[in-house]
Amino acid sequence: MNIHEYQAKQLFDRFNVATSRGGVATTVEEARQVASSLSSKELVVKAQIHAGGRGKGTFTNGLRGGVQLVKSVEEAVELAGKMLQNTLVTHQTGPEGKLVQKVLIAESVDIAKEYYIAILLDRASGAPVVIASTEGGVDIETVAEKTPEKIWKVPVHPLLGLQPYQARHLARRLGFSGKQFLKASQLLLNLYRLFAESDCMMVEVNPLVVTKNGEVFALDAKLSFDDSALPRHSEIMEMRDTSEEDPREVAASAFSLNYIGLDGNIACLVNGAGLAMATMDIIKHHGGEPANFLDVGGGATEEQVTEAFKILSADPKVKAILVNIFGGIMRCDIIAQGIINAFKTTKLSMPLVVRLEGTNVEQGKQLLHDSQLPLQAASDLTDAAKKVVAAAARS
Repeated sequence: MNIHEYQAKQLFDRFNVATSRGGVATTVEEARQVASSLSSKELVVKAQIHAGGRGKGTFTNGLRGGVQLVKSVEEAVELAGKMLQNTLVTHQTGPEGKLVQKVLIAESVDIAKEYYIAILLDRASGAPVVIASTEGGVDIETVAEKTPEKIWKVPVHPLLGLQPYQARHLARRLGFSGKQFLKASQLLLNLYRLFAESDCMMVEVNPLVVTKNGEVFALDAKLSFDDSALPRHSEIMEMRDTSEEDPREVAASAFSLNYIGLDGNIACLVNGAGLAMATMDIIKHHGGEPANFLDVGGGATEEQVTEAFKILSADPKVKAILVNIFGGIMRCDIIAQGIINAFKTTKLSMPLVVRLEGTNVEQGKQLLHDSQLPLQAASDLTDAAKKVVAAAARS
């Protein structure tokens, strides 16, 4: 799960990560209240969407830039009015853009130097890693490509956490000295505590800044969380903004379905993440394009299969559906009956190819045959892929 920048700043305050003062507004009236409550004469107005590249983005009403500096309350209010309820297009949103429903208004700071800090999970080592660079304020991908020597990585022991000596080492490597060295070291420790205690997948601060009066602030933030750990963080779960998510993914999550929408026209319903990836691969191998990743899990119920069919068939791009199930925990005959009932409930009209394998597979295949539904049974995964690609081409 991702959250907005203003929500990340709320977590910063909770974990004593120094950041600039500000507040969120959803209307022009709220924008005036927030801007008037801040003491700085110069303010920054930031569109709140789940996408990067806001500063270089363009609104469909012609306004350029989703992050802008202003010099008065009135300018902040006027700019907020132009951003709110308008669509911002960035390199990450795609041409359709995202509707801006909230803006963050914060005090501007006089920046002397910008840095980059991120904490994320390193899959290779199975442990957290802190990534730091003196090249803050720009795309870290560009830095990694052109000047990789300016990026440093510090592995963190998953049980011990970030140690004070590691924080001091990073602060010194980044060039901090004097009081800023102590502030930066403490900020790094607090940032890691936020990462660990909130079950984050990633905490990215770009930029981390030193102001001209010597303060060290985390100015911008991106946080994502481990979905599996969210049930023990009710306060973070309340931060979820479903309007920023794919409606299909929101609907799927309500029934514990792991769904990710793609751009193809062949929908996949599979049990098991590895099998789902293999299914998408073989569809592409035979000339098709998968429309989604959908893992119903090892113990899928009839209700989950029915809801999955509803989500898949509601996608206007989908021309055919491939069901690829390995009956291990669930028997194939039970799965087959669930598919039959779901087919009838949703009144599915598009081509459906079903491949079953595992416990009671023959009974499952017989149930599908006896149902007399207009579906195609496949003997193996290759046969299933060929049949569904051909069916999608005909539709």
